[in-house]
Amino acid sequence: CMNYMLPLSYAWGNFSVLAVGIWAIVQRDSLDAITMFLIGLLLTVLTDIIHISIFYPSHDFLSDVKRFSIGMAIFSLLLKPVSCYLVYRMYRERGGE
Repeated sequence: CMNYMLPLSYAWGNFSVLAVGIWAIVQRDSLDAITMFLIGLLLTVLTDIIHISIFYPSHDFLSDVKRFSIGMAIFSLLLKPVSCYLVYRMYRERGGE
């Protein structure tokens, strides 16, 4: 997000899911909050794949900073399925079916 290689929709999507995640952690008894967080995580997995595939720069324009930025975006994308699994377990603990 700091390199401005990916569009603002990438940052807005991930930061809004982060805000919903904080809401889900604060309200431990709310099933709606954890459901919205899980759905948001699943949607950002899809949108992250689309953003990275569309806005990946060509090899000629790939500086070290851009390479690091895209590497962190890919690393975040790889960690999201683990986060989805952990959030799903929280959902089940709160009474979700």
